Amino acid sequence: MFDHVDLRVTDLTRSRAFYDAALGAPTYSDEEIFEYGDFGILEGPNVARRLHIGFGVPDRGAVDAWWRKLTAAGFTSDGEPGPRPQYEPTYYGAFVLDPDGNSIEAMHHESSVPSGMQHLWFRTRELAAAKAFYEAVAPHAGIELKYDEPERFQFRFRDGVGSFSVVAGAEPTENVHLAFAAPDRETVDRFYETAISAGYRDNGAPGERPQYHPGYYGAFVLDPDGHNVEAVFHGGRELTGV
Repeated sequence: MFDHVDLRVTDLTRSRAFYDAALGAPTYSDEEIFEYGDFGILEGPNVARRLHIGFGVPDRGAVDAWWRKLTAAGFTSDGEPGPRPQYEPTYYGAFVLDPDGNSIEAMHHESSVPSGMQHLWFRTRELAAAKAFYEAVAPHAGIELKYDEPERFQFRFRDGVGSFSVVAGAEPTENVHLAFAAPDRETVDRFYETAISAGYRDNGAPGERPQYHPGYYGAFVLDPDGHNVEAVFHGGRELTGV
């Protein structure tokens, strides 16, 4: 899956209450960010909106319990627990809106992983432009195009864990930070050079970011929808959500 995905939120206290209930206690936190494995939230401008994230749980009973817990806490249902065979024959999921209106799902099917992010869905007004960007960086991001349909496309990770889909929509997803794991610094450099050469916008040249941890080496570009897309090498340190 992604090395990490970060969302800026309107109210960190309320969003933390939601994600603590949805995902359990943070695996890391400081004064600015709360991380739940490879997923993080922080307060600030440019709030993330209209994103869908699916998290794996061990079985159907866990899906039901997750939905009941969150709706009992006052969060808004976005879809009651039940089968979704249009996705996969054994697919079972439930959906709740986070405080900023993003659709968060607990899901289980026969080939899903029982914890962590399983998939993301974005909306865009310009499907062809979004596809061109991700096709350009795919060789350096560990992803490959799996489905390509008139109203959506999907990339899967080459390690076999996780996917993300982009669908056509009048109201696009906004302000998501996506980081792809790179096996070395050279891959980070190639990711950045490929994107910049193709005309995409720079958001941070390759270099060390020791404020995250020693050996953190990343580069940042903006995709056509303005999402902050990163390739990162951790210098041999096995961390996620940084």
